[in-house]
Order: sequence, then structure tokens, then C-alpha cells
Amino acid sequence: MRHYAGLAFVFISAALSGCTIKGETTNTENEVQKLPVVQLEVADTTIQHHYVADIQAVRNVEIRARINGFLNKIHVDEGRLVRKGQLLFSVSDEEFQNNLASANAALKSAIAEAKAAQLEVDRVKILVDKKVLSKTELDVAEAKLAAFNAKVDEARSAASKAATQLSYTQIRAPFDGFVDRIPLKTGTYITEGSLLTTVSDISEVYAYFNVSETEYLEYSRSHESPSERTIDLILADGSAYPHVGKIETLESEFEQNTGSIAFRARFPNPAKLLKHGASGKVVLTNKLENALLVPQKAVFEMQDKNYVYILDSTDRVKMKSFESGTRINHSYIVRSGLTPGAKIVYEGVRNLREGMKIDPQIIQPGQVDEL
Repeated sequence: MRHYAGLAFVFISAALSGCTIKGETTNTENEVQKLPVVQLEVADTTIQHHYVADIQAVRNVEIRARINGFLNKIHVDEGRLVRKGQLLFSVSDEEFQNNLASANAALKSAIAEAKAAQLEVDRVKILVDKKVLSKTELDVAEAKLAAFNAKVDEARSAASKAATQLSYTQIRAPFDGFVDRIPLKTGTYITEGSLLTTVSDISEVYAYFNVSETEYLEYSRSHESPSERTIDLILADGSAYPHVGKIETLESEFEQNTGSIAFRARFPNPAKLLKHGASGKVVLTNKLENALLVPQKAVFEMQDKNYVYILDSTDRVKMKSFESGTRINHSYIVRSGLTPGAKIVYEGVRNLREGMKIDPQIIQPGQVDEL
């Protein structure tokens, strides 16, 4: 019996020697891992956001007919550059020429009648002064003169209207720009309001894009002055547009459905590469001062929260949650939960457990991206 009791004691002692007290690490000095550790520091940095952009000409005007008639001639071709005042379309004008001639004749007749009425007023006035006629006769003559003068004004207005309608038969470019598609052909009967083409001034273009409320606040807190708020453009084929744009304005309220607000940037377009209705992506860069960055490799996720392993004074690791912001390259911006000076395990976090001891290999923040 003593023999069996002695064996039981040996087995129990061996089992206990393989266990650890709660809270102590399970690794021995021989199992200590050498792991890279980085100390968090604040630094000035930049954040880039990409947005789908709607590109529009600074001026894009529909050219529409202002009278009814037959499209007599098309003087330009689609896609061509036109200058301000250049003739684009001609509408048959015979009817309007006749209307103007008739209106001018009516104006001349009214002027002649008014002149005759003025002479009558002058004659009656002399006779009234000589007391040959009564003052009533003068009042009647002056009333007739006023009526004829009114007819002159009416005839002059009709002549002006006829001249204006005649001018509508010559449709000219409102500014320098490129002609868009011309849907109608010569000889087509057009009515007032018919779309003839569109002229676009693309010497400069607008880029409209929507920014979330969070990123808008981030942008608003930037210390850049409005004149320094530049923006880059990526074309549809992925190439970079060679000219830098400037943010000019933004809308006054957020879109309720999307929670975003629209920005407008202006880009120079000297080579006329950008066209009205084109697409691309704008790259908005924000400068952040004293940003605390944590390497992405050091971060792991549990239950929708981000964690890192912090090193204590005894070289043991402890899990620490934090709130992350925007990702920049291979790092996250820390919003809360971590402080400058904290030492965190940079690599190998998947093999760590709470309380484990490591052999820290300190690396500099500038070396992080090289590892």
C-alpha cells in the first residue's frame, strides 16, 4: 500500500508541475519569441479620398429655335469649334422679311399722319390766338395728335417685333465652344423650341462629386486656406490628368437620402481633353496635424472591434481595443483608445496570448513600411 501511495504522490506532483497558476504565462524562458515592436508617435500626414466625379463644361447651352419655319441651311458640322457670333443655322425668312416690310410701311404711314396732325394743331393754335376759333377747337386738334402719336408708338413696336423675329432666322453661337450633335437636317420644318444642337465651352470644366458628412468635417478642419485647396483628377482609363484643379464651392445642405454633400471643383482644360459629360475620379487630399497612426499589421479584429497588443514594463503583452479612423496606406488613424508612446507588437500578433512574455525588437516608425 505504501508503494502505491508513493507512486500516486509522484504522479500528482508531476501533474501539478505541468500546470500554472491562473494569470501566469504558459511559456518558459526558452519559448520567448523575438517580435518587432513599434512605439506610437504623432506626426503630420495627409489623407487621400477618391470620389466619382461628374465632369461638366463651364458653359453648356442648348440652341433652340425661336420661330417656326423651314431649316434652310446648316452652316457648321458636329464637333467643330465655333466662335461667339458665328452663324450656325438659317431658317427660311421670306415671311419675316414681308412682315418687316409691312410693319415699316405702317410705321411710315403713322408718322405721316402724326405729322399732319401736328400741323393741324399748329394752325388751330394760331387761329385761337387770333380769336378766330375757340379753345375747344385746339383741344380737339391736340387730342387727335395724341392719338396719332400713339399709333406711331404702336407701329414702331410692331416694326421692332418684326425685325426681332427676322433676326431669329439667323441662329448664332452665344460664345466660343464646340458644337454637339445636330439631330435635324436641312429642309426640316421646325417649331419654336425645337432643339437644334448644344454648344459647350470646355476651356475649363467643373467636376462635381459627393462627400460624406464625416469626410466633409475632416476636410473642414483642415488648416489650408481656400486658395490652397487643390484636387487631382484620374481619367476613365486610370491615367492622371496633368492639370491640378481647385475646389470652388459646395452645396449648402446635405442630401437626406445619402447623407452626403456635393462639392464643385474647376479644372483648366487647355488641350480640350475633357468633354462635357465625361467621367473620372477626383482625389481629395487633406492635411492632418499631430495624427496618431497605428500599423495595419499590428491590428486584429474581435467582435467588430479593433485590438492591438501593448507591451508593458515587464515585456508582457496585453490586448487593448481602440477606435480607428481612416486608413492611410498601411496604417490606421487612431481616434481614441491609444496614446503616443505606447509600445505595440508590430508582427506575429496571431500567435500571441494575453500575458505572454516576448523579446521585443524595437523598430522605428519609419522602418514599418519596409518590413
